[in-house]
Amino acid sequence: MTTSNTLKFTKMHGAGNDFVVLDNCAGQIDLSHDLVKRLADRHFGVGADQVLIVESSELADFKYRIFNADGQEVQQCGNGARCFAQYVFDKGLTQKNQITVETLAGIIQPELIKHNWVKVNMGPAELNPAKVPFIAEGLSSRKVGGLTQYKLPVDSGSDLEELWVGVASMGNPHVVILLDQPASDDFVQRLGATLESHPRFPERVNVGFLHVVDRSRVHLRVYERGVGETLACGTGACAAAVVGMKMGLIAESVDVVKAGGTLTIEWSGQQDSDVLMTGPAQTVFEGEFYL
Repeated sequence: MTTSNTLKFTKMHGAGNDFVVLDNCAGQIDLSHDLVKRLADRHFGVGADQVLIVESSELADFKYRIFNADGQEVQQCGNGARCFAQYVFDKGLTQKNQITVETLAGIIQPELIKHNWVKVNMGPAELNPAKVPFIAEGLSSRKVGGLTQYKLPVDSGSDLEELWVGVASMGNPHVVILLDQPASDDFVQRLGATLESHPRFPERVNVGFLHVVDRSRVHLRVYERGVGETLACGTGACAAAVVGMKMGLIAESVDVVKAGGTLTIEWSGQQDSDVLMTGPAQTVFEGEFYL
């Protein structure tokens, strides 16, 4: 809701991935590219990785729109989906523990497990490179377990590197790099920024750096497109888990540990089966933003 001069908002986070959430069910908010960037600005605005919009839907209980801090609207955000669900429960916009939510990537089904703890059916993962989208033509490839990896040339400025990568979409594009040890800050920043806008990814890409601890636990860092590295990335956790499971490295239920907290990802390993993500969703504060 809004007056002529102020905009009411709720600040939330899911495992440290933080959001400004706006209720636009009445259709009264004119959300411009500039307004999104102002809201997300950590020095001159509220500060957030993404701005989330709650709207009415003809296809589901609600419509869920996501804008990155750079103002770009994107298809999906897993941590945001949990916060979205917690928000509509907390605000009394629904009495149901499980809801359907329309996104640009399709319908998802969040479920309130307990207060501040939400499970989301994220739908199936897409591993077809063309649908990620990823231009795989002309690249060397290899099969590891049930996953096809691609040898991707990367110009990081000082020299040309070649990395074996896996690709997946959870409604938004992800590339996953498997590492023998946790990624360093320099490695994440250097390769994250380079890969995010790699020409092989026409819509840019979220970059995941995956280290497998054992079959039930992994460490993950994600450099998100349009944002940079975040404390958590729900779709990134799903994509990394799917890649690790297809490679035969991890079990069908795995704890994905990031700097902001731990998410549990479940997947049967079947191509068309849904990926389930469980984790926290918390309100930090509410306020009014001067327009």
